[in-house]
Amino acid sequence: MFQSFEVTARPEQGPPRLAALRKELTAEELDGFLVPRADAHQGEYVAPHDDRLAWLTGFTGSAGFCAALHNIAGVFVDGRYRTQVKAQVASVFTPVPWPEMTLGAWLKDQLPDGGTVGFDPWLHTPGQISQVEEALSGSKITLKPCDNLVDRIWTDQPAPPMNPAKIHPIEFAGESHAAKRGRLAQGLTDNGHKAAAITLPDSHNWLLNIRGSDIPRNPVAHGFAVLHDTGAVDLFMAPSKLTGMDEHLGDAVTIHTPEGFLSFLEALEGPVLIDKQSVPVIVAQSLGDRAKWGDDPCAIPKACKNEAEIAGSAQAHLRDGAALCELLAWLDAQAPGTISETQVVSQLEAARRKDNALQDISFETIAGTGPNGAIMHYRVTEDTDSTLKDGHLLVLDSGGQYLDGTTDITRTVAIGTPPAEARAAFTRVLAGMIAMSRLRWPEGIAGCHIEAIGRMPLWLAGQDFDHGLGHGVGAYLSVHEGPQRLSRISNVALKPGMILSNEPGYYREGAFGIRIENLLVVRPAPALPGGDNHRKMLNWETLSFAPIDKRLIDPALLDRDALNWLNAYHAEVAEKIGPRVSPATKLWLDAATAPL
Repeated sequence: MFQSFEVTARPEQGPPRLAALRKELTAEELDGFLVPRADAHQGEYVAPHDDRLAWLTGFTGSAGFCAALHNIAGVFVDGRYRTQVKAQVASVFTPVPWPEMTLGAWLKDQLPDGGTVGFDPWLHTPGQISQVEEALSGSKITLKPCDNLVDRIWTDQPAPPMNPAKIHPIEFAGESHAAKRGRLAQGLTDNGHKAAAITLPDSHNWLLNIRGSDIPRNPVAHGFAVLHDTGAVDLFMAPSKLTGMDEHLGDAVTIHTPEGFLSFLEALEGPVLIDKQSVPVIVAQSLGDRAKWGDDPCAIPKACKNEAEIAGSAQAHLRDGAALCELLAWLDAQAPGTISETQVVSQLEAARRKDNALQDISFETIAGTGPNGAIMHYRVTEDTDSTLKDGHLLVLDSGGQYLDGTTDITRTVAIGTPPAEARAAFTRVLAGMIAMSRLRWPEGIAGCHIEAIGRMPLWLAGQDFDHGLGHGVGAYLSVHEGPQRLSRISNVALKPGMILSNEPGYYREGAFGIRIENLLVVRPAPALPGGDNHRKMLNWETLSFAPIDKRLIDPALLDRDALNWLNAYHAEVAEKIGPRVSPATKLWLDAATAPL
């Protein structure tokens, strides 16, 4: 099994750590302090050095924050983590349903007479802070930038990551970094910007065709960058990470230490483009009135994969699908009650490691059986490891980081004989997944416009799920990549080359969970024979190939078009994956993909 990199806190550690933080509040004459799950680069994922939220509270989800006051410490989590947070945090912390309860409204409830709440200006974006300040308007509550109080009390805090970066080969990148820099520099010129400050690691790593390992499971090197309208780049990254990169980076890329980033910004000629949703507050403060709000210039170009990136991802998914099928065939041969979740995780990761192109898994494998499957982002531990029993459903969500692509796939598997209510819910989830997979839509449509299509079969039965239908995925980069999403809050238009997940689910707390996930790439839709074709359309090309458990399908709940799609998909799985698996798995695969 791959090593776990998570920072965790045992429940008994919560009270003394919170008490120590409150002593710092008193010393600084503050009424509260905000502890986000964020680092100075504002990516979704953090290194152990920056996992302050988990260290303080015990909550290990990928999104959330703590607002620690003298009399209450709220841990704000969205619907994905409501079950998880209750199991992880000590009683001194109070789970808060977010975004239903906003931070501003909560602070006004808890500090009715006003107060000062501190925050680390490296760990919050201007967009986040301005939103809270707007909500606090009219109250006597103020937000104050200050030193990080958690760092003061975290005596054994891990060191910042200093792993070496590496060149991402042109055969996988599909475009030189000189071409990328020139293309994006022209965009700066066209919009009257002299430069852009870029803090997201996957953005400047993509721009310069480099990768790293500063974040577990995410192949990025930490640093900051400034792209100029000339196409030149100033890269603020520890020089020790860039040994042997001189020829690759060339004369147009100048290396600086990260410590010089703010002073460089203070002297930089404007206007300077910054994204208020991704740069830290301190970057905006350093630029002052030279800062101009806009989107990260790398975001959309990075999201729209070129043909080399799409081809690489497709190949990675075929090898990944073969590894998953080896696991599923093995799993099907085990009698209920004989294996546990950790054995499934180990077996799957061993199957993936047989591929020499695998660099890492793309996130901690989720293998939740029975009630654990209802925890959307469940991570098995020694304390929670459960046996796969008859009547259970196993949610298996996993992926790999390959040199040619990033994968993420979920299958829900019946252990023994599944309950009828679980089969019905599974079939509705599948119907939503198929409906999205079959969709054609006009150019200009965003994720918010179509996300409901994947939920409709569940909605008709009074059911739903508390996560988005899909997220963007990188090309040997972050498994969660913005700005594209299949979400009711995403207004980003879907464009050719974008890769997204399609993963409806259903979760019954204390009983079972269901999720089915494939990755899809946006393509121009071919013209329909005999149709009007008066508007340019887009559609999906499926990248993920592995069987969907037919034991969990009630065919009576699927219409003929959905059944035809499923049978065609399974035929494609057999064709593409069959030649890549062992003879024993090939026999299993033939049965698993036989038509309904």
